[in-house]
Amino acid sequence: MKMPIPSALVTRFFQLLVNRQFSEAERELERLKQRIHKTEWNRGYFRGLYGMLLARRSNNNGSYAFFSKIDFNDKSSLTAYRREFLGHVKSSLHGDFDRGFFSAWADCMRVLGRIDTASSPKANSAAPERGAVEDLKDDKSQATMERFL
Repeated sequence: MKMPIPSALVTRFFQLLVNRQFSEAERELERLKQRIHKTEWNRGYFRGLYGMLLARRSNNNGSYAFFSKIDFNDKSSLTAYRREFLGHVKSSLHGDFDRGFFSAWADCMRVLGRIDTASSPKANSAAPERGAVEDLKDDKSQATMERFL
């Protein structure tokens, strides 16, 4: 039986990542790891999340790092990135690990598209990606493996 990825934990992880709260993000990632079944798809999804944490934690000066190039306020670009990642998820050329990995990135783009970094008080005094995150607890969408396979 396929089990859904707990979207509340994933959403919280992305919020912490945007706010550069790495210790808390690591704790959420560990909670997620303990709650998901050991499948190739989940392993890919988890590796995607872990890679995001590592990339975000780095100095953001990596000229090849995708996270350092994302404008969190450009909702149309985030939507385009999400569509591109979902294309990889649906591709029969990829195995379960890769589809899980790209699903994590698609979910990230979905959540980033809903984060309001420009209007938060912190955003005026810090870099845009360090702004406060709106509360996404009302997000009822659940990332399920059936949806992505």
